[in-house]
Amino acid sequence: MRVRDWKDIVEDVVDSGADPNGWRAVAGDRAGGVGEDLYLGHPSAGVYQLKTYAKNPYEVQGAGARVARRLDDELDSFFPEKTGGGFAVQSPPEDEDDAEEKARRLEEVVKTHADAPTTSDALFEDVMDAIDSPAFGPMQYDQYGRPDELDDLSNTFEEAEELLTEELDDLIDSADVGKGFQ
Repeated sequence: MRVRDWKDIVEDVVDSGADPNGWRAVAGDRAGGVGEDLYLGHPSAGVYQLKTYAKNPYEVQGAGARVARRLDDELDSFFPEKTGGGFAVQSPPEDEDDAEEKARRLEEVVKTHADAPTTSDALFEDVMDAIDSPAFGPMQYDQYGRPDELDDLSNTFEEAEELLTEELDDLIDSADVGKGFQ
């Protein structure tokens, strides 16, 4: 397991070549300290863990690692099948023509869903397909605490949890986050 910057982990997810809508995620507050924990899982791409914090409103810092090569049956139970929420990883359009094509497809998706009975999950999936999201899916997220599944994953990947916590704590300490005005 190699600990790297969180952005490099997201880039691995984008470049994985895995089925974009096969991803699932679990996220919430860190067990101790400032920031959030996030696990991303895909049956063929594996499981990735990220620990991040907002240094300021414009900058997120963190660390992550690939903690499993595949999402097996045991790990699969920790990730949501369908929930009321979703997540997506985005790549910017390649050029102006690509941006215009994505905007046209997005407009068609919205018009189609406006004219027909639909579900929020169906709209979400169609929008992600229209804008060529490289990774999206259901997410179990608690913005005020930690889902039980997040604790279960942390216990399963105890060594990674310790290494990433140490790395994130070092980032936080070096940035003087939490010092306030002195």
